[in-house]
Amino acid sequence: MDLLLSLPIVSYFAGPMLTSWSGSMNLLFFYMTWMTLVLSHSPLKIELVGTLAARIVFWFVPSLFFLIFDTLVPSLAESIKLYGGASLPRRNAASLFRQILLAIFNLALSTAVQAGISVGAGVLLRHPLFKTSTRLPLPWQIVKHICMMYTAREVLTYYINRFILHSRGKIARLHKAYSHSRRGAAPYSLMLYTDHPLPLLLSRTLPVYLPAMAIQPHLLTYFLFTIMTTLEEMLSMSGYSIVPGIIMGGITRRTATHYASGGRGNFGAWGLLDWASGTSVGKDVVEDIQDEAEKHQVKERGQKAVSETGSVVQEGIDGLKKRGKSRKKASDS
Repeated sequence: MDLLLSLPIVSYFAGPMLTSWSGSMNLLFFYMTWMTLVLSHSPLKIELVGTLAARIVFWFVPSLFFLIFDTLVPSLAESIKLYGGASLPRRNAASLFRQILLAIFNLALSTAVQAGISVGAGVLLRHPLFKTSTRLPLPWQIVKHICMMYTAREVLTYYINRFILHSRGKIARLHKAYSHSRRGAAPYSLMLYTDHPLPLLLSRTLPVYLPAMAIQPHLLTYFLFTIMTTLEEMLSMSGYSIVPGIIMGGITRRTATHYASGGRGNFGAWGLLDWASGTSVGKDVVEDIQDEAEKHQVKERGQKAVSETGSVVQEGIDGLKKRGKSRKKASDS
């Protein structure tokens, strides 16, 4: 539990912008919690338990909730699923139970591989892979390192997906058998970790962990990066048409198209390299941003029109009240 308390580093990240007494106390509490963890646990233990906790909280638990929703209320879920009813999980208890077990196994395997790499890197470097000190990283360092890791992750994800997982090799066949058995359907969030273990390590674990290994940021920065990528992947694999946001909504639609097409395109996480390389299927990232921007403009214009209409109505009511008062004064006099 003490490690879980240290995960919400948003309080630290927003700390400089908070001038209230409560904000300062939250920042102080966070720092004291982090300092206690660093002094009482090994860097490897903090890294592994923190990473595992982040994936359980931000992927596994929401995925189970979405799975229950999709299977118990299929008529409602179908209406908000990309590609409709074809994207719903199979209502087979034994099949779903096997998928959950496979997801748990792959999550444990990914954590074990990360532990092995961290131990090996620590032996070679003669220090922990990530900076695990009581000194907190500066906000601009967090932003810089996360931008660098996101860029490297996009490149790795695109080229691993395009040239390894969707080629003609054995790994590609394993990936196709486990992840692309449902043609014409969007995925659901549990499928994030139900691939064959080997393709999963290549597509999910390495693109997140290798950039962090190269940059070696503060461990808190790596936790934040892990949380952000886990949330992004969980939402993008949900298959829901109601995922909000200009960026996130487009990522979800492109991921659904990737799975529905059997992996013919949309290999990158953000779609930028697909757009540049001509491997987009359906709407590319530029078209998605344009469509979402137009939707937001229409919504803003609608809200403005409603506001103006309300103002006109209110002015009319005020005018009627004034006229009523003036007539009453005239009759009294």
